Amino acid sequence: MSRRFALLSVTALGLLAGCTSKPRTVAAVAPPVIMVPVPAPTMPKGASPTIVIPVALADGTYPTPNRNLTTAAKVWHLRAALNVAALACRGPQEGAIIAGYNAMLAAQKPVLAKAEAIYASEYKAGGGDWQDRYDDSMTRLYNFFSQSPARDDFCTAAGAVLAQSAGVSAEAMPMFAAQNLPALERPFTDFYRAVDAWRGRAPRPVPPQLMVSRQYASNMPMQTITQARLQPISQPVPPAQPRPQLSLDPSVFQ
Repeated sequence: MSRRFALLSVTALGLLAGCTSKPRTVAAVAPPVIMVPVPAPTMPKGASPTIVIPVALADGTYPTPNRNLTTAAKVWHLRAALNVAALACRGPQEGAIIAGYNAMLAAQKPVLAKAEAIYASEYKAGGGDWQDRYDDSMTRLYNFFSQSPARDDFCTAAGAVLAQSAGVSAEAMPMFAAQNLPALERPFTDFYRAVDAWRGRAPRPVPPQLMVSRQYASNMPMQTITQARLQPISQPVPPAQPRPQLSLDPSVFQ
């Protein structure tokens, strides 16, 4: 009897040992969900809730007056952009920009005159009232580069382009214009991109039926830039003057 009890006791202990060796299952507790507030996008400097910008094209770029230009047109558009910079850029870089622009006019006078003549002839070849079309395109071009929200970055780009233009030969000027015109345009298209991002619609391909035909947008109504409004100075003012003056090429306003 005692032997049988001993065997039963050993068997029970074995079963008990087997039960205690099984791993215990612990229920997993999910970490608490922490709600992190996402700040609203900041309105770009110079923008407003009602600002009008161009609608992105199918390739994600923006329409501007500087698209699909001939070689002569690129040279003349570069001169127009730098002309606006010399008229509009103020602050510490003002003197360098005006001096650089006057120097470029003097050094590249034959190249600029040829480019303007060829560019005008391209409009003339289209027949009709070509002079009005040409004048309108120049007004749109000046208004594009005059958009104030991108002024600071545009002036920085213009200063850099003018600094590089000092050593450019007449033969290399067309290539220089083609390479640097995009740098002068970029501050404005970057601003358009920032506005679209702020509105939550990053530029992406747009269906052709939704594309608009306008070439550019400006917050200001179209203004005719005249020689009288610009008040040109025929000779650069000596450095001793507190503010350097600008000599302008009047041919663009004729």
